[in-house]
Amino acid sequence: MIKESDSVILDDNHQQIVQKTVYSILFSIAFAHLLNDLLQAVIPAAYPILKEKYNLSFAQVGLITFSYQMAASILQPFVGFYTDKKPKPYSKVFAMVFTFSGIVLLSYANSFALILLSVVLVGIGSSIFHPEASRVSYLASGGKRGLAQSIFQIGGNSGTAISPLLIAWIVVPNGQRYIIWFALFALLAMTVLYRIGRWYQAHLELHGKKKVNLADLPNLTPRQVTISVIILLVLIFSKYFYFAGLTSYFTFFLIEKFNLSVQDAQFHLFLFLLSVAAGTLLGGPLGDRFGRKYVIWFSVLGAAPFTLMMPYANLFWTGVLSVIIGTIISSAFPAILVYAQELLPKRLGMISGLFYGFAFGMGGLGSAVLGYVADQTSITYVYHICAYLPLIGIIAWFLPNLKKGKK
Repeated sequence: MIKESDSVILDDNHQQIVQKTVYSILFSIAFAHLLNDLLQAVIPAAYPILKEKYNLSFAQVGLITFSYQMAASILQPFVGFYTDKKPKPYSKVFAMVFTFSGIVLLSYANSFALILLSVVLVGIGSSIFHPEASRVSYLASGGKRGLAQSIFQIGGNSGTAISPLLIAWIVVPNGQRYIIWFALFALLAMTVLYRIGRWYQAHLELHGKKKVNLADLPNLTPRQVTISVIILLVLIFSKYFYFAGLTSYFTFFLIEKFNLSVQDAQFHLFLFLLSVAAGTLLGGPLGDRFGRKYVIWFSVLGAAPFTLMMPYANLFWTGVLSVIIGTIISSAFPAILVYAQELLPKRLGMISGLFYGFAFGMGGLGSAVLGYVADQTSITYVYHICAYLPLIGIIAWFLPNLKKGKK
């Protein structure tokens, strides 16, 4: 948790705050990210329950994800653009109010329309949370940006991994209404985010008194920056379109192909999401050490041999391959986001919002498209199609090696 000394800082210590990694803040914002993404992951984890109770088609399941992801993606760049000019230290608490409302509504929703409304509320909360939370991680990094982003991301990935287990333990045996217990996590997150907001407010007040250069601009032309951002967004497309197939439909794939129970399928989903958390932890520090371009290139393209094998594997090897794929491909996002932040260091909120928003948007679009394809063919066929997406990672070779110049 945050120490009081992190919130009240003297002027003559300001330079030290900017230059040193503030681990109390990093781990606090990572914990808040864990809670936020745990609540988001309630939605896909509850799909088997909602599908059976309301007799939903795969296309309707995909529409639920699409609605949530669109709400979570469209607002993020605008939130980031606004907070670049007018930072809002307590906006993350406000975000959690939306998430809290969405979780409560989801627990009582008795129609498809109310389910859609509940997930949209959760999505709005996510869209407000991520740009400013990512900025806090960047400001507390002390220059260790890859490490800071990995710590922040592993919080979110851990929450996503834990959620299916809690759903299997709390909701599956008792029914949809028990989703309301997850609202307690939202209340805990509000408390943590309020204390982070106090540190952020103090940081802003001191930063206003003494200007500090937080980052150098890359030695690239505007055209090179634009092309690099486009390449990164294409890589996000390939990663999150593939992830949509795993996170939204992996349990259905296992149930259909191997006749697993819902609880057993949720456990396999947990193992996959746990591997995603592990890969995220590796991606940032490896990017700091060896260069983000090479981590991005390997983490997207390197998963391709394993994704191509998975549709043909038995249950044991499906589990093994899902863990390998999750570890490799998830290491990309911290490196991609920090690389993008270094391309445009004066637009931290906007670039974070753009990339988080685009990631969520591609996940939502992927889920909707793949749900429709699954209805027309089969879940197994969906995995045959998705297996080729990581091959797009070859375009990472065209990213420039960043060299820093003066502001």
